[in-house]
Amino acid sequence: MDRRGSVVEPLSGLPSPSPRDPLLSPDSHMDVQGYKWVRWRVWLCRLGALLSLGLLLIVFHWRPRLAVLARCCPCPLALADVLLLRDSFGQQHVVEVLVEEMEEGSLELMGQREEAEWRDTVQLYKEEKTMLRYYLFEGLRYIWLDRKGAFNRVSVLNEDWTCKDLYGFQNGLSPLEQSVRRSMFGANVIDVPVKSYMRLLFEEVLNPFYVFQVFSITVWTIDSYYFYAVCIFIISIISISISLYETRKQSITLHNMARLVTNVKIRRDSGVEECVSSVDLVPGDCLIIPQEGLLLPCDAALLAGECLVNESMLTGESVPVLKTPLPAADRTYSSDTERRHTVFCGTQLIQAKGGRPGGSGAVAVVTSTGFFTAKGSLVSSILYPQPVNFRFYKDAVKFLLILAFVALIGTIYIFVTLIKTNVTWPQLIIRCLDIITIAVPPALPAAITTGTIYAQRRLKNQGVFCISPPRINVCGKVSLFCFDKTGTLTEEGMDVWGVMEGRPAGFSELVPEPTLLPPGPMRTGLACCHTITLLQGQPLGDPLELKMVESTGWTLLEPEGNGDVLDEEFGGHKVLAVMRAPNQQPQVQGTFTSEAVAIVKRFPFSSALQRMSVVTVARGGHSALAFIKGSPEMVASLCRAETVPAEFSNQLHNFSSEGLRVLALAYKPLDVKSDLKTIERSDIENDMQFLGLLMLKNLIKPESAKVIDILKLAHIRNVMVTGDNILTAVNVAKSCGMVESEDKVIFVSATPHTAQSLPTLRFSLEDGGAIATQSLTDVNNGGLYQTGFGYHLAINGKSFAALCDHFPEYLPKVLMKATIFARMAPDQKTQLVKELQKLNYRVGMCGDGANDCGALRAADVGVSLSEAEASVASPFTSKTENISCVPLLIREGRCSLVTSFSVFRYMALYSLIQYCSVLILTTVKTTMADLQFLFCDLILVTFLAIVMGKGGPSEELHPCRPPASLLALPVLGSLFIHTCMIVLGQLAALFITITQEWYIPLNSTVFGTANLPNMENTSVFDLSGFQYIIMAVVVTKSYPHKKPLYHNMIFLCLLFIYFGVMAWLVLYPGPFFSQILEVYNITDMNFKMLLVAVAALNFLICFLVEILIDLGILNCLRWLRGKRPSKKLYKRLKVLLSDSTLWPPLNQTLSPTNTVLSFS
Repeated sequence: MDRRGSVVEPLSGLPSPSPRDPLLSPDSHMDVQGYKWVRWRVWLCRLGALLSLGLLLIVFHWRPRLAVLARCCPCPLALADVLLLRDSFGQQHVVEVLVEEMEEGSLELMGQREEAEWRDTVQLYKEEKTMLRYYLFEGLRYIWLDRKGAFNRVSVLNEDWTCKDLYGFQNGLSPLEQSVRRSMFGANVIDVPVKSYMRLLFEEVLNPFYVFQVFSITVWTIDSYYFYAVCIFIISIISISISLYETRKQSITLHNMARLVTNVKIRRDSGVEECVSSVDLVPGDCLIIPQEGLLLPCDAALLAGECLVNESMLTGESVPVLKTPLPAADRTYSSDTERRHTVFCGTQLIQAKGGRPGGSGAVAVVTSTGFFTAKGSLVSSILYPQPVNFRFYKDAVKFLLILAFVALIGTIYIFVTLIKTNVTWPQLIIRCLDIITIAVPPALPAAITTGTIYAQRRLKNQGVFCISPPRINVCGKVSLFCFDKTGTLTEEGMDVWGVMEGRPAGFSELVPEPTLLPPGPMRTGLACCHTITLLQGQPLGDPLELKMVESTGWTLLEPEGNGDVLDEEFGGHKVLAVMRAPNQQPQVQGTFTSEAVAIVKRFPFSSALQRMSVVTVARGGHSALAFIKGSPEMVASLCRAETVPAEFSNQLHNFSSEGLRVLALAYKPLDVKSDLKTIERSDIENDMQFLGLLMLKNLIKPESAKVIDILKLAHIRNVMVTGDNILTAVNVAKSCGMVESEDKVIFVSATPHTAQSLPTLRFSLEDGGAIATQSLTDVNNGGLYQTGFGYHLAINGKSFAALCDHFPEYLPKVLMKATIFARMAPDQKTQLVKELQKLNYRVGMCGDGANDCGALRAADVGVSLSEAEASVASPFTSKTENISCVPLLIREGRCSLVTSFSVFRYMALYSLIQYCSVLILTTVKTTMADLQFLFCDLILVTFLAIVMGKGGPSEELHPCRPPASLLALPVLGSLFIHTCMIVLGQLAALFITITQEWYIPLNSTVFGTANLPNMENTSVFDLSGFQYIIMAVVVTKSYPHKKPLYHNMIFLCLLFIYFGVMAWLVLYPGPFFSQILEVYNITDMNFKMLLVAVAALNFLICFLVEILIDLGILNCLRWLRGKRPSKKLYKRLKVLLSDSTLWPPLNQTLSPTNTVLSFS
């Protein structure tokens, strides 16, 4: 048996709020290695830990893989005690394999339902008992399947359930069956661990940052820096306490949000309904949903009745969704494809009806529990977020290694210098270790988060909530932003603009109000084809459908009680709702004085299908009609060709070009004697008769055009991703400024491979897009890039799918100029974001509903427009229901990134200042006093670093983005030059001192603090004190991404105070402070003024150098190496396309074999 393996992922369905894919699920494709404990190795490691005073255990804590390799030996996965996992991001994890005994008779019991898979699971490890081998990783349970030879998610056991199979669970499970399933699937709870303070303290102290702090404090204590060591110890304790409190507080908040334990009613196989804890629910349980609804503790497929559900917690979508019963088809069940028939964990079921005797409540079967639910998946993404692939964070680690190398050089220099003197070996070792604590600032990792913390606080004050703070810095590098259309760029609500009935002979005249339509199927279809429901007498549903029904004047009524009287009124069919025309009054017993229409079956709208349908029955049950409503192209394709008007395409083109939202309706008579309750969607959505078009006006939000203009001026590309018609999307793009009025729009049409034809790709110029000064031939000959005219590509979902599948070589070039993506399904939106990221764009995504959740989480920066304070649908949630939050977020991101750079550089320069001071003073056999270190570190540097980031973002977005690399030439160049100025300044102070007539050399027979106070120490300390303040001014950036320095009044005041304090310490220190700080009281005022002048000159030179570096003076070094192509693919491709005269090939039909532009 193989010692290595992989986690086999089921293609289990999850709702679109949380698609399972390699990007969003770090554990999707894991490499697994098995190991078995070796007793002698374990005891040897224990001995090593004892001899190393626990140091070996710390190393094992930092590198768990080493712990496994040291204690275990490789073995087949089926025999492993410990597993080493490597996820798709290359991160390694260690988990322990758990073994659990199964109940007596479970093998035979489970074989009754899912013979092959269940038997496979329980006959895993059998001597005399049936054992289950599994492990837990990030909340998910993985079980060993012997036949597959791999650990699989436990959800694989129900991944082959068909919709028809789920109806087999309607009678419920037996207690023994449920108990066995509970052993398999575990408890139904999303349990976010809340660690004790002792556990948190243990983990915090073992953090490399605090281990280095402990090392530093130990060195300082041995070196008799007691006061300094005690102060740093107290600061560390305070820091750890605050960190532990905040960490535990966040864990408790997430724990309370995620954990849901309630009592629910389930049905047993005996027919008895009993109340159980939701913790005991397992897949296959038959759940009874009460009429008043409940907060759902699991994912479940609805089998009987309808439910009105608020899914805002998962999707950010505030409009309640109507869920209908699952069709009993033979297709495999997937919560993704059947999401309109699936109720998800964590959502609030507002109302349930029609599924129980008496017409109340609903019946569902549990499909997923615990972390396998939609909510569990989203909580897992918060607990275990994907690594932020951002250069700044990678470079920060590399830079610390550079400082460590500098520390090594200093250690060698100290060793060589002191070995020549009469210092003892203990003193020599301490001095060498001390220089490491100086060169590598232990507070550096914590300091660079200050900018992010300030930005997060400012965003919260403006209604933007963030659940992933590291992404704030990523916002500063966004180069492309995708926007949903409806509800994001345009208003959520729509107004009915008009109706046109369609006949084979042609369309009727435009009817502005549906109430003016003559009685007939068109008017009935507008009134009935919807999923609106009543809650306490008020209609709830999609805003578009509410407007549509309101425009007809018809009234919605729902059955009361068991609805038997109403059912009889409509031929004995189970009535879900009744629509009655104006001026019709119901009689006392619920019957109607004249004709009314009952809705007996609903098939909700599906983004993938682009349509919805209903089945209606006339009063008396004399006739039944099926109505369909959806995208005109889709509805027309489902209609008989002779019923679709010849001018259908022209009319649709005209209305869509005006920016109208166009829907088509169709109908079909049904056999009223058939069982309409069990009729399949596929049985009615074909051979329809075309009815006509409904046009709605969707107004653009007033903020949209302003924001798009701001982003364009900032050189941030804008892209629209919508499920609407492509012509409507083009109109909205022009209205909001994504496409300028003089720009041309080119439609990209791609067809897939079929039995009759090969794949094709065609680029067609928009009608009316003729060029005033040049003919189309000129454009074709010259290339659009060379004509001077701007153009944008527009593509729909079908063409996008064909382009990805059959023309991958053209995809990057299409993405470079595509601005409008229409008729895009939710998974296509996610795919688009990933494809743009492959071109090295930093992609932002802004949306407002469930259809955008996958893209929101896949994007580098996802912004959900939601009323919820913090939705788990995306990293950022804005309470402002328009896109004005986007430039705000980018401005804050740029401000935070610039602040992080400033603080990072300041902390590095602070270490280098102190490093240089210690090396210089060690050379002359002295050092800095304990309180001098404390004054510089605590009073000067700490407060400056904390308040440095308080300045807010600039009011405008600048065209250039801030840099993200700490290892770039300007950053390293400025640090090198400033370090040189620091060394020259301190050496100048030292040489000026020793050349004075009154200079008294220090005692060369002693070393270190025994030589204090002395003139050398005083001059170097005085100048270095100024340098700490000087560098704070020099590295603090404002324009163009932050407000000017004077807006940060606290920082500015602190600078003036510190400059004053240092000037006072140099000029008039007084005997008290001279004694406290152990500085020499020099009486020569001219010398003191000269020291201040040297500090001023140092400031002036460093300030001018920084200005020159900002202006690009170091770029001349790049000229020497020659111009290199950009590392970003989209920039290289832009250059390539600008030189091409053949792109795009207008009005040519391309096949996959055509040659294309390539780049490397």
